[in-house]
Amino acid sequence: MATNSRRTFAIISHPDAGKTTLTEKLLLQGGAIHLAGEVKARGQARRARSDWMKIEQQRGISVTSSVMTFERDGVTFNLLDTPGHEDFSEDTYRTLTAVDSAIMVIDAAKGIEPQTRKLFEVCRLRSVPIITFVNKVDREGRPVFELLDEIADMLALDVSPQMFPVGMGGQFEGILDYASGLVARPEGHSKEFLGRRDANAVLPQEFAEEAELAKIGYPEFDLEAYRNGDLTPVYFGSALKNFGVTELIEAIAQHAPPPRPQPAGDAHVNPDHDEVTGFIFKVQANMDPNHRDRIAFMRQVSGTFKRGMKLTPSGLGKPIAIHSPILFFAQDREIADTAQAGDIIGIPNHGTLRVGDTLSEHNTLRFTGLPNFAPEILRRVQLKDPTKTKQLRKALDDLSEEGVIQVFYPELGANHIVGVVGQLQLEVLISRLSAEYKVEAALEPAPFTTARWVKGNDAALAEFESFNRANLAKDRDGDMVFMAKSPWDVGYQEDKHPDLKFSATKER
Repeated sequence: MATNSRRTFAIISHPDAGKTTLTEKLLLQGGAIHLAGEVKARGQARRARSDWMKIEQQRGISVTSSVMTFERDGVTFNLLDTPGHEDFSEDTYRTLTAVDSAIMVIDAAKGIEPQTRKLFEVCRLRSVPIITFVNKVDREGRPVFELLDEIADMLALDVSPQMFPVGMGGQFEGILDYASGLVARPEGHSKEFLGRRDANAVLPQEFAEEAELAKIGYPEFDLEAYRNGDLTPVYFGSALKNFGVTELIEAIAQHAPPPRPQPAGDAHVNPDHDEVTGFIFKVQANMDPNHRDRIAFMRQVSGTFKRGMKLTPSGLGKPIAIHSPILFFAQDREIADTAQAGDIIGIPNHGTLRVGDTLSEHNTLRFTGLPNFAPEILRRVQLKDPTKTKQLRKALDDLSEEGVIQVFYPELGANHIVGVVGQLQLEVLISRLSAEYKVEAALEPAPFTTARWVKGNDAALAEFESFNRANLAKDRDGDMVFMAKSPWDVGYQEDKHPDLKFSATKER
């Protein structure tokens, strides 16, 4: 199958804008699951299929980014689920390095929220094209023009409405699709979309005028501008009531770019490059708690992957044979025989593969642009049962490999220090230590507020080390890290040691 039939995309949104519901409905439309888990259902009701970790089910948020693949009309869609919570900027950032386009979901009543904006900035860094979906128009929301103008102003994008809601909330009468001229109508007691589309529908005058105004008042859709990340087509709908979902899938199939070239230093690797190449953007431990397995998620950049093939990870230097690769179909795993550029492959392994690794047949190139960020919150890990030191170290190594936390081993003192970008990751850490590793631990404040990676020549490093041992740690790669009590501390050391480099990010 040609790579141009692949669409690898993510959905970005603020928590509660309806991302999980939309994910469900896209999978349902694509035939990947046959019963959408009602997200709000409590108790023993089916949980949402795309949120599978215990803490997610308790909180109703997506913590892990998993991959869902479905096919429709000859196009294979790979949907990467981005953690929607504001604390997951790092994991989400990495997931966005692995997609070719994104859907931005906005709540019609709230418009653009801080989280959406942050994720949007990440997309902009990589010129990822964005389709906008204004959700929940069956409820009371802000005026359509106000929403369109806010997207245009706040994100500095041209907006091109492709649909127009006929009323919102109590006045909601359906959605006009400009391309076909059809109006999708709500039906039945629940006012859902059940497939009825009226041709030549006469709209109430106020809506007819507004719809006409929106059509002529904003730029027409321009494929090139969209693919360059300068224009966003805007769709309206209600994921819960099935409005706009089909149009959204069709828009991705028609407009979203097929696999894009990926940066490798100064060069770019094209999807039609004949060697199989890819990079690891995520590692997930214990997807199946019975088998302590770890799955490395590889975004395939080029070539045709065949099961059993040998690929060399850049971090390792010796080839590994991939006998049981996984393609993801919602929660069900399937063994994949072949995969193309744009596909995501799950590679079971025992800790050999790490986030940021490049995999290739000849080991001659490295993909760039997947950083580690300096943690903003540092905590000491306190074991409740001192005999479990070994299990704790294993667990922290596993979780740092996944990118959930960063772990630092101080040069003096026995307590491990964990660093995270956001508060919620600490809860995830404690919950997973207990559920998956049977290690009960508590976190206590560390005397440090931030960390910097230190690089320089051996003599300068040795001198720095002899004076600052109490503030030094090694990360899990054995690299030196300066644990700072305050930003002032960082500045002071930078002035004092001009020949050392103190860095807030580290290329993985």
